[in-house]
Amino acid sequence: MSNFLIKQKSNLEKIVQELSNDFKYVSVLGTDTKGMLYGVSKNTIELNDSFWCERGFVIRVFNGINYSEYSFNEISNDNVDQIIAEIRLKIKDDFNNLKTNKIRMTEYPLIQEEKIEEKFYGEVEILSEKISPKEKLEKLIAIKDKALDYSDMLFEFRIRYNDVHVSKVFVSNNKYLEQSYIWSEAYLIPLVRKGENTKYDFKSYSGMKGVEILDELEGAYKESIDDTVKLLDAKRVVPGEYEIICSPDVSGVIAHEAFGHGVEMDMFVKNRAKAVEYLEKEVASSLVNMHDGAKSAYHVSSYLFDDEGTLGTDTVVIENGILKTGISDVLSALKLKTTPTGNGKRQSYEHKAYARMTNTFFAPGKDKLDDMIASIKNGYLLKGVKSGMEDPKNWGIQCILKKGYEIKDGKLTGNIIAPVILTGYVPDLLKSITMVSDETKLFGSGMCGKGYKEFVKTSDGGSYIKAIGRLG
Repeated sequence: MSNFLIKQKSNLEKIVQELSNDFKYVSVLGTDTKGMLYGVSKNTIELNDSFWCERGFVIRVFNGINYSEYSFNEISNDNVDQIIAEIRLKIKDDFNNLKTNKIRMTEYPLIQEEKIEEKFYGEVEILSEKISPKEKLEKLIAIKDKALDYSDMLFEFRIRYNDVHVSKVFVSNNKYLEQSYIWSEAYLIPLVRKGENTKYDFKSYSGMKGVEILDELEGAYKESIDDTVKLLDAKRVVPGEYEIICSPDVSGVIAHEAFGHGVEMDMFVKNRAKAVEYLEKEVASSLVNMHDGAKSAYHVSSYLFDDEGTLGTDTVVIENGILKTGISDVLSALKLKTTPTGNGKRQSYEHKAYARMTNTFFAPGKDKLDDMIASIKNGYLLKGVKSGMEDPKNWGIQCILKKGYEIKDGKLTGNIIAPVILTGYVPDLLKSITMVSDETKLFGSGMCGKGYKEFVKTSDGGSYIKAIGRLG
């Protein structure tokens, strides 16, 4: 846990206590996140602060109509009184200016909180500070050198590794929450060439893990190169509708893009989500169950509390094909008169909180992958995700996938198509699901944006699902 945040506990409690004389609700979120980004390639070595590093505070108060926020990053016993005076003055001035200029303000009720004091400390096998940056880079360079010696077709091999230690405290009149946890992610990126034909691929690794994640790279570089070399002989798919099996990473991007963004309930408030029309209605095959939540799985978006001090939950978004509910931050829950689900997340203390995904995935079914492949006459096993695009207003989906393995008469032929674009209307795709495997896997590399900004850490995944898909 961050010693910096622990030392500020009395100052944060003083801020809440003093401002409570002026405002009916006061809370403060303190964050101290540190991490490093390591990168190696054939000719370069990179070492930088992680994108996720931050240290600061955000105050939220009820101004009588809605909520005002104020962020800052310098605090000490000497300036806490000055900070309190500045927050009091700034928030009252801004509120009065809005009223004077007759700016319409959306009204929200007062946040009601139960008295809670809880702490969470995640555990990993190897803490980042136990291994020096030099030793980590040496390990990455050794893997890179072995990879470059492995195949004559390989002309570049890149590795990226990111380790992040998150510490947060939340203080209000009724809550004191504290959490500290570590997550890591890494990528293997081979680039291969045969004649004028050049291909690249990547494999990612992530989890609530420490430096031990580097051991996974050591055992995986050969497979990553072999898979990339196969892309040199890949063909383009004949556009059309096929029986498909989506691997867990492809299932994950469908869950994330199709329903994750579509059920973020701040979009319900803004009338920008088609999902609100389908609550308690059939949106998928009865075999489909989908979860989201900081407590729905243990992966990179697992935590005790979100950035508004709401405890994390396990939300069943789709149950037996029926859309049950969305995921919410505090303000959208207040507006919709629902219970917040612990999905209020900020890119940093300087950014607003929105309803965001955490760990989003299709729950396992009862089928075996071999039986699913054997059931297909003419289709593809789709693997690997390059990108996905959501359309929460109309429920269209577009996923750019790395490759598809051809299946003929119930057997994999060894032929590969790449790249593959999966498109369609989300309910049509999900209602066509006829088999769901009994294994589930989550993936947490990269980041999730809301539109083109507000990046947060999420994971997604699921089971192998058999469906009918439109490929191009």
